[in-house]
Amino acid sequence: MQSRAVGLVARISAGGWFEAYDLFMTSYIALGLYREKLFAPLDQGPAGFATFVGAGFAGMFAGTMLFGWVSDRFGRRATFAWSLIFYSLTTLFMSLSGSALAIDIWRLLAGIGIGVQIITIDAYVSEIAPAADRGRLIALSQAVTFTAVPVVAFLAAWLVPLDLHFGTAVFPGWRVVAAIGAAGALIAWQLRRGLPESEVWERSRFISTATASIGGSGRPLRSTAAASPLAEIFAPTLRARTIMLVAFNVLQTFGYYGFTSWVTTLLFQEHIEFVHSLEYTAIIALANPFGPIVAMFFADRIERKWQIAALAIVIAIAGLAFGAARTTVAIILWGIAIALSINWFSSAFH
Repeated sequence: MQSRAVGLVARISAGGWFEAYDLFMTSYIALGLYREKLFAPLDQGPAGFATFVGAGFAGMFAGTMLFGWVSDRFGRRATFAWSLIFYSLTTLFMSLSGSALAIDIWRLLAGIGIGVQIITIDAYVSEIAPAADRGRLIALSQAVTFTAVPVVAFLAAWLVPLDLHFGTAVFPGWRVVAAIGAAGALIAWQLRRGLPESEVWERSRFISTATASIGGSGRPLRSTAAASPLAEIFAPTLRARTIMLVAFNVLQTFGYYGFTSWVTTLLFQEHIEFVHSLEYTAIIALANPFGPIVAMFFADRIERKWQIAALAIVIAIAGLAFGAARTTVAIILWGIAIALSINWFSSAFH
């Protein structure tokens, strides 16, 4: 792999590190939210943990669907930095909020920033990476990013059971864990300064500007036979493939984020002690960066679709076994199997 491309991908991934910290934090601070009696696992209102989880993902949906154009308009580098600052600050405000409703609102806003950054980083890395090394570089990006998962898991295992005193103020540990994730705002501009703009983006903007200029009206010239990108992917030649990929992404989201968002709560509801639930999930979290490392080895050796199909079967088997496990060793081992598989899977489909 080209050393320059590796360096740029690692730098972008350093920003993605805070995105992963913020995203995976959901599961690890859950018990702290219950401990402070702000949320409850089975509550159906604003104080239900499902509402908290849903607020984050609703924000991500809005970020990707409504604001996906931002990086196309303003560039990958600027969007990368500003989205990092935005979700870091909203997470900081969330950590200071005193009610379930306020926490949900700030989580929704943080999700918007995370959604924008996820698609920006995917596009940025894909455009910077040479085609021959793209699979390995995307896996490298995810390996760097997912080192955030054991960090937030072990911080939560340490801090969430505690009340921390800062002068006369007392902060439950989950608030400190969330506030640490907001540190990304402090380094966002430094990360941006060392990054070039994507050449692919710059070429597309040049072509768009030149075409609009030739058209005279400020609108790009379009031949009568041209179709919109949305119409193209639903044309007869691509329709079945598009529908399959939509179904795949809906279902993989359930499997991937269902496990990562709820694992601590599920263990707690199985009457595993508060501290032990955090300890188990912290040990499982250690496996997260190793999935992409394995993916780096296979990325350009085995076709992506076969990796995805085989790993989906492995994840299903490991998930059923994890659900049936009752001993400490079995819970941890099957949890590790899921963490390895889903993050190798993530690298393959990204």
